Amino acid sequence: MNLIVTGGSRGIGAQCVLALAKSGHAIVINYARDASAAALLVSKVQAAGADAIAVQADVASEPQVVQLFAQADVFFSRLGRGPLNALINNAGIVAPKAMVADMSLERLRSVFDTNVLGAFLVAREAAKRMMRSRGGEGGSIVNVSSAAARLGSPAEYVDYAASKGAIDTMTLGLAKELAADGIRVNAVRPGLIETDIHASGGQPDRVARFKSVIPMGRGGQAKEVADAICWLLSDAASYCTGSLLDVAGGR
Repeated sequence: MNLIVTGGSRGIGAQCVLALAKSGHAIVINYARDASAAALLVSKVQAAGADAIAVQADVASEPQVVQLFAQADVFFSRLGRGPLNALINNAGIVAPKAMVADMSLERLRSVFDTNVLGAFLVAREAAKRMMRSRGGEGGSIVNVSSAAARLGSPAEYVDYAASKGAIDTMTLGLAKELAADGIRVNAVRPGLIETDIHASGGQPDRVARFKSVIPMGRGGQAKEVADAICWLLSDAASYCTGSLLDVAGGR
């Protein structure tokens, strides 16, 4: 595969990169801020025998998304591997815990600009390159949603949950729109997962505090989500499109 992973330098994205590197795929690792983490991940991919580059881009910025894909085009061409044919649409943010009554417009715009508009911009650029009717070779897109989309995250992250609800709807519509062009579009909905997104939202101990509500009695690991994403991305899921796969420990 020739693959782009947005938000690929940490957490679930990084675990996807490491898993796919073992199969020798060419990987473009997108990151927003942490250049050192992205560079370290590139070195790990190369050590595993695969090709990778890191490209900084804020997915909420249309010019930066366009440039991300342009750099990926050059990378794949230089390797002589053909065009982009896989995307993990993973980049996302969460703001600190708050009631909707206390959410500022600035906060709402930030969450929706990254989690919704950013995901759409990335999916748009990928679709342009993969569509057989536009000269592409087909491919697979996996969007990273959240179990929050169906749980609502009341008194914590209703804005985040709503943004992921939009991702679910985009997945369903885009899957139908692109099926005839040889592109499968699916989503994974992680539940309570041990990643640093909780710390970025001001709750580093969130998994420990809430694991008792999970039927399996524990938080999930980023690798467990990555394994599900990699399966949906692969030919093993060749008859799956428009699927929303929960990886949430039964909740």
